[in-house]
Amino acid sequence: MTITLKKKARLVVPPGIQRKARLKAGDQVEFKATPGMITIVSKPPAAPPSTDDEYTPEQRRIIDRQITEGLEDIKKGRTYGPFNTVEEMVASMEANIQKSRPAKRRKTGR
Repeated sequence: MTITLKKKARLVVPPGIQRKARLKAGDQVEFKATPGMITIVSKPPAAPPSTDDEYTPEQRRIIDRQITEGLEDIKKGRTYGPFNTVEEMVASMEANIQKSRPAKRRKTGR
């Protein structure tokens, strides 16, 4: 199909061409241009991310359990921070490591 461009008119894709390309109202299209050629490519609608097939059922159970444990820790106040700097976070981590280490035993002079 050939059309003649007019000075003030928009370029219109004729309805017959839209039907052949199976384009309908609301579809998104991408325009690509090179000298003397315009290509119009239909873009499929973006599918929402699906979590159903992203993980196996066993992986999903592990993730759900870890989320539940994390939320329980938050409810019981077993959290640290927020920290204003990385240095504050590192100092907190080092202090907690020191607390969790067992006290060194003194050697007796026998």
